[in-house]
This record gives sequence, C-alpha cells and structure tokens, in this order.
Amino acid sequence: MYHIVKPGETLSVIARNYRRSLSQLFAANPSITNPNLIFPGQQILIPGLPNPDTIPYSIIVSRGKRNLTLLKNGAVQKVYPIAVGKMLTQTPIGEFVIVNREPNPGGPYGVMWLSLSKSGYGIHGTNNPASIGQFVSKGCIRMYNENVLELARIVPNGTRVLIQP
Repeated sequence: MYHIVKPGETLSVIARNYRRSLSQLFAANPSITNPNLIFPGQQILIPGLPNPDTIPYSIIVSRGKRNLTLLKNGAVQKVYPIAVGKMLTQTPIGEFVIVNREPNPGGPYGVMWLSLSKSGYGIHGTNNPASIGQFVSKGCIRMYNENVLELARIVPNGTRVLIQP
C-alpha cells in the first residue's frame, strides 16, 4: 500500500505509524536516499500491507454516534457499539488502515488489539464492558471483546478505517 506524505510528516513518523522500521521503508522505496528530503504529496510504499482498495471490507467509526460500521463492498454488514476518546483525549478523525494485530494484549485492551496507522491508536476489546457507549478512552476505539474478535476474524490488515466526528 502507499502512504501519501502529509505536511510536517517525517519518514520516522511514517515508519512508527505503520509499525515498520526505517530500513524497511528504505528497502521498499529505493528512490529515497535522504529521509529528510520527503515532501507533502509524495507516495511512500509501505511494505507488507495490501492496497486497501483491493480489500472488500472497510470500517466507518462515528465518534458522535459511538458506533463502528463494517462494510463489505460498500454495503453495511454490521454496526457495533463502541466507546471512544474523552474530551481531552479524543479519538483522531481521519483515514487510517489496520496495520497489525495482537491477540490477548492484556490490561485494559481486552482480548484483541488492532493497530491503526497512527501510533498509539487502535481498535481493541476491553476489561470494562460498562464503558461501551461512552466517551471514556484515551483515544482508542473500544469494543466488547466478542465483537472485536468477530471483527478481527473478518477484516485483514490493510483494511481502511474512516473515523468521523
């Protein structure tokens, strides 16, 4: 998949967001010889992730409605209740992709963690099911454990995630 460089982004930030090393990005993008000479609008190949356009699934997160909608080829498959970030740690708005996953991450993350292409953010289960439907997280998207497991079985890494207000 390709990442389009945004103003102010560095190659290090892009590597961190996609959980790739700088050496992996250099190997996949041989035209980049100086990491300080990337520019807004430039396409950076992210190795190991499929193009989201080749994946029939996509996810739309509504912060306001506190729900996550799974689509297949643009048609709604299922709508899940979620919890999102509180006022001071709001869930980021934008378009991301799922870059990796970790079963049983422990602590407050429940039974599954799906990393988003923004470092520190993900879709995950919870050890506090009463929080679902609330504005309570530090910016992540919380789901009931059974729901995040179902979602993780369906969507592959590379799936597009659109987070809306």
